[in-house]
Amino acid sequence: MLSALSANDPLLSNLFYAAFDGGYTPWDFPEFFLAPPTTPKPVTSSTGSDEPDQTLAKLKPESDYSDRGVTIVEERKRRRMVSNRESARRSRMRKQRHLENLRNQLNLFRVKNRELNTQLQILHNHCDQVRAENDWLRSERTLLCQKLSNITQFMAFQ
Repeated sequence: MLSALSANDPLLSNLFYAAFDGGYTPWDFPEFFLAPPTTPKPVTSSTGSDEPDQTLAKLKPESDYSDRGVTIVEERKRRRMVSNRESARRSRMRKQRHLENLRNQLNLFRVKNRELNTQLQILHNHCDQVRAENDWLRSERTLLCQKLSNITQFMAFQ
């Protein structure tokens, strides 16, 4: 939104520098320009809305309404900080649970892998036995075929 007053307006310049008419700047005496210290408020649950807390308004006296905007902002900031800490804690707990689940799953996979390797070794041994037996049977067949051929030739010559 554009301002109706220009930057060179004498009214504006007097308004902005009126605080420094005594010759003192905030840098000369910073303690005069600091906000008064506030005591921490107890943590209360929040609905998450941006509306000011009505119970906070009921507890404050009339003279504190000038500081009310600042304290409400500080209270919201503090609540947000507490909420963020809780959220981070929950996130760390979720991450920890997930990591534990992954470790459990890894252990199960290792056990299953050992079982499968054992079964594979048994199958290799069985396959080797079947091949050896197959080789023996082929050689015996060759031997028996040779014997049969010899007997057949012998019978043919008689």
